[in-house]
Amino acid sequence: MTETNQNETAEQNDDSQIEIVLARLARSAFRRRFRLGRAESAYLQTKGLETVLAHGRKFIEVRLAPAAPKNDGRQTPMCGHPVFVAQHATATCCRSCLAKWHHIERGRPLDASEVAYVGRVIEHWLTRQMRKTAAGANGQCTLLFQPLGGPKSHRGAAG
Repeated sequence: MTETNQNETAEQNDDSQIEIVLARLARSAFRRRFRLGRAESAYLQTKGLETVLAHGRKFIEVRLAPAAPKNDGRQTPMCGHPVFVAQHATATCCRSCLAKWHHIERGRPLDASEVAYVGRVIEHWLTRQMRKTAAGANGQCTLLFQPLGGPKSHRGAAG
């Protein structure tokens, strides 16, 4: 098998795993409440998916990839950028959520394949949201509820 074929097979396996995780997340009352608001949807449409995902890669590398991220559990805002909303919806917002939902252990830096995986999870969710927006199913707000502890933290929230 050539390197290109191996990469394609790995991506297909990744896609299957991502769909399984997204289906599990859809059963979480906390996770399924996240939607792109009008501002995030407009930003995504204006900047384009590639640009937004490039921002996401930077957020992942700085805020999530280190072994002990600064303010872990509170480092990802609840809104303000499409990637932030996607991170909460997909449980890629902090190392605790990555461990619980994606089985990526804490206490060590994410490797390149894990950073890429997190980016693909976010991409899948954003792509679904873009389809929903195009179909007219966009909500008026990012969250359908006010989380306990205010908008800056989800620590201790179910899900």
